[in-house]
Amino acid sequence: MMEKEKSGAHIFLIGFMGAGKSTVAAALKRELGMELVEMDQELVRREGMPIADIFDRYGEDYFRDAESRLVAEFRQREACVVSCGGGVVVRGENVAQMKQCGRIVLLTAKPETIYERVKDSNDRPILNGHMDVGYIAGLMEKRRALYEAAADIVVATDGKDVREICGEIIAAAGGIL
Repeated sequence: MMEKEKSGAHIFLIGFMGAGKSTVAAALKRELGMELVEMDQELVRREGMPIADIFDRYGEDYFRDAESRLVAEFRQREACVVSCGGGVVVRGENVAQMKQCGRIVLLTAKPETIYERVKDSNDRPILNGHMDVGYIAGLMEKRRALYEAAADIVVATDGKDVREICGEIIAAAGGIL
């Protein structure tokens, strides 16, 4: 099977929770005139309950299966900006699917920045009961290799405004947009 031509491809934003995926995705949508898909919001809509409830009721494997089905659907969609859930890269099949139909952009931030961005949130099931910089740093380190291996483009978000971040993504993406 031939790989889909990546011109006009999807832009998949990956990274740890709080790295800026949703904010950057919304700005890219405005700047590029592309549709925006928030994967977590779409899964909440489909399942009819918050992510924390999906984890509590059905477990992480169920959630990851639903996430994988959604990723596979992008091969049939028009190019869009996709804000991925923080754990989408834990399954290699998801990364392979995303690479077949788009470019993967890793947004990074320091653990202290992540903490400041997520400390008042109650809808981060993986952090519930562990809302501190040390725990965040440990979890980030566990996923770092997966994020880096998946990424076509890496952009640090610390100390930058959203326009700067979008500019870096667009410049690095070159002719695919």
